Amino acid sequence: MNFILNIHAATENAIVNLCDGPQVLNTLENSDPKQHATFLHVAINQILLDAHIQAKELCAIGVTAGPGSYTGIRVGLASAKGLCFALNIPLITFNTLEVMALSLIENVKKESLYCSMIDARRMEVFTSIYDRNLKEIIPPSAIVLEENSFKDLLSRHSIYFTGSGIEKFKKLNPEIPKSNFFNGPAISTKTFGAFSWKQFQEKKFVNAANASAIYIKEFHTIEKNK
Repeated sequence: MNFILNIHAATENAIVNLCDGPQVLNTLENSDPKQHATFLHVAINQILLDAHIQAKELCAIGVTAGPGSYTGIRVGLASAKGLCFALNIPLITFNTLEVMALSLIENVKKESLYCSMIDARRMEVFTSIYDRNLKEIIPPSAIVLEENSFKDLLSRHSIYFTGSGIEKFKKLNPEIPKSNFFNGPAISTKTFGAFSWKQFQEKKFVNAANASAIYIKEFHTIEKNK
């Protein structure tokens, strides 16, 4: 058995899934970002109980390390690190945008480009673009959307879009066919599990002590009046 527990809390919809190799055994999800911290620990315990699997039987932990919600990233990464330290098993980290793109590719299955967008408030998004083979065309970055965003690529390629940031982009670019905007779950639990298994087979592990979040940009807060 190759049991891998995967954790995602970097976006609005949190996911905990348990896989045996590439096969997803069970998935639990939470759509309230304010409850991600509470949800994760309960979900991890419940998903193992339902599968009659003890934590010590896990072979690895996978987690999305960002970009996305600062709080969600920290919660997910801390949970994954804690389990890896306690169980002495490998940690696998993923770029949220890459997992989103792969989920979109598996859904569309066309020779095209694929753009992941995570809402970063106002007109800003975390985004990246990949080809069908998940080759990076535009690296993960934080950009302010405008009418000319991706115009050069759009003039030469069909691009499919996914994620919480696409509504902003739709309004700026009404000429793009609605069918190019994917409104389903940004991360497929099946794709998440398969990607995790591939990384495990290739031994793409990170040191839990040194694993860092992928924030892309610094976190800013407004200082309260004293």
